[in-house]
Amino acid sequence: MLQWIKANSPGVRFRVHSTRKHGIKYDQYFSIRYRIDGKVREEGLGWATEGWTEKKAVAELAELKKNHTTGRGHRTLAEGREIRAQVEQEKAVQEKEEKIKNLSYADIFSKYLIYSQNNKRSAKSWKREEQLTRLHIIPVFKSLPLGKIAQIHLERLKKNMADAGLSPRTVRYALAVVRQVFNYAIREGVFTGQNPAAGGKVVRPQEDNKKDRYLSRVEAELLLLKLGKRSGEVHDMAMLSLYTGMRFGEVASLKWADIDTFQGIIMLRNTKSGKNRPAYMTPDIKKMFARRGPGGPDQLVFPARGKENKPHSMISHIYYDVVGKLFNQGVVDKKRWVNFHSLRHTFASWLVEANTNLYLIKDLLGHSDLKLTERYAHIGENQLKQAVMKLQNR
Repeated sequence: MLQWIKANSPGVRFRVHSTRKHGIKYDQYFSIRYRIDGKVREEGLGWATEGWTEKKAVAELAELKKNHTTGRGHRTLAEGREIRAQVEQEKAVQEKEEKIKNLSYADIFSKYLIYSQNNKRSAKSWKREEQLTRLHIIPVFKSLPLGKIAQIHLERLKKNMADAGLSPRTVRYALAVVRQVFNYAIREGVFTGQNPAAGGKVVRPQEDNKKDRYLSRVEAELLLLKLGKRSGEVHDMAMLSLYTGMRFGEVASLKWADIDTFQGIIMLRNTKSGKNRPAYMTPDIKKMFARRGPGGPDQLVFPARGKENKPHSMISHIYYDVVGKLFNQGVVDKKRWVNFHSLRHTFASWLVEANTNLYLIKDLLGHSDLKLTERYAHIGENQLKQAVMKLQNR
């Protein structure tokens, strides 16, 4: 064991390393001895290679004695190290808080985008978020820290996007992105304020999505005729929606286990409302199922081509091509366009024309609220108006 050597200065001693050198001398480890509360205490300082010298040791000892006399500051090296560590920790916390406080929306979004890329089900979602942020959100927020972004900036974002001719739906999408980014920052602990885009703090622009367009009997027959010439499967999917009111997703996910041609019932499971509901077959629908099947219970009625028992993820381009040529050419107002959902709309409209009770239509469509079904009431009103107009014509 290395022996302690008294230094020239009282209360200071050192020991010499057996092999390691510091300059031309062997490295020295310094220690100080002092009396505190009636007891002799010794504490090590460190090696000469770490910057310690006899002179520094004397200064450290003098400071401890002074603190002991005045009752201020640390009285031992251990207390001094603890105080310095606490100061460094507080400093680090303050620096972190300051850094977080100055993080801009762009800083956070760059991290959020990576999170979105790893967690969104489709690349289309995060690409759209990136586009909205780059083109519309960042130009408004600029380099503002998150804590400085307020509702006035969101109102400016809404106005800029509206002035650019963007739809209310796109504006709502942008506001949703802002809300998600703030929520992400809160979850990650880099923002502790209030989310300015949360809840009802910002009025989101609304649009009239009610589609007035539905098919007449002649138009429906023409559509099915044209589809049948292009694709038997697209024809059958369209006819099923037209005569049962099924959504595209319900048609695409339909399995043979849910088809009962004897009872004439189709059981739709896990629908948009979260509930199962029955749909009822017309004679033509029964014939269609008889022609197509039956298949195994777990087999899809309309599996996607080239994929083993996988549902269609999107509506066929054949359908859009046919309805585009038949009904949508030259129609500027998109609410007047015919799309696949127009078949469900037509189903409901024909029921109203047949004076079917709205509550029955509600159940057939699987609506959770009668208000959703009441949008079709105007069709019945149109019939009443036409009936009265015929009096004048006569």
